[in-house]
Parts: sequence; C-alpha cells; structure tokens
Amino acid sequence: MAYSRSHLRYLEDFAVGQKFGGAERVRVDAARIKSFASEFDPQPFHLDENAAKGSIFRGLAASGWHTAAMTMKLLVASELQPAGGIVGAGFEEFRWPTPVRPGDELRVESEVLEVRPSKSRPDIGVVKIRTTTYNQKNEAVQVNVGSLMVPRKP
Repeated sequence: MAYSRSHLRYLEDFAVGQKFGGAERVRVDAARIKSFASEFDPQPFHLDENAAKGSIFRGLAASGWHTAAMTMKLLVASELQPAGGIVGAGFEEFRWPTPVRPGDELRVESEVLEVRPSKSRPDIGVVKIRTTTYNQKNEAVQVNVGSLMVPRKP
C-alpha cells in the first residue's frame, strides 16, 4: 500500500542516517521472470529453466532490470515519499549481489547518505540514498546508491 500524501517529505524533512522501509512485498514467480525477460532481456538464463541450469546462475534467475523495476514499485509504496515523487538524478553504484529466483519475496530499505541544497536551483535539493532490496532470506539482491531531486518546503 502506498503511503498517503500527508506523509510527503520535503528536502528539510530528510536527515543523514534516516532509514525508510515499507510493508509492501513483491512475490516473484517463474512466469513473471520469463515474461519480463521475453520483452526486455531475452537471454536463455532468464527464459528457460533447462538452459539456465547450465549458466553461471545454475537455475532460472530474474533479469537485473526486472529486479530494478520491482525495486521501483517497492520504493513508490515505501515510507520514503519525497514530495515531488521519486525523481532520480543518477546512480553512483548499482549492483546485483544475489540472483532473484522464482519463489523469492522482495522488500526494500533505503538509508539517507547525504542531504544538500541544489547549487543551481534554489527550489530543490538532492538527497543521496542507498537502497537495498532483500529477499525472504534477508540476502541483498540489489544495492544501489543514487541521488533524488527533492523539492524544498514552499
């Protein structure tokens, strides 16, 4: 469930060290892995269990881009809630340390690393966050560090 607009956060509402999660979970199944891969990342280890057994993954694995899309869904539903939406300025780090498998249940946590006003736009600022997506075993399946553009309080 997405948080209500009463929970929206402006730049001044963020502080280094704050952590945000959410109750939302995404359950992954083989059909969704294959569907996403057939359209956006059609490699054998994302499309076919038998082909995947002989791959570096040793079994069917979700595309990293599928994991990124599921992470975005979880972020939108999380406590993070920047007032202007989740508007990315870019990433410094993007890793997939553990493959996402059929049957995994994903959740997300974000930590604020830096908060600063924009040098060129006085109405916004930048919030740098580390977002980690975990499976049901508490293994990190995606870690990214990125910057969000966040409005300042009116």
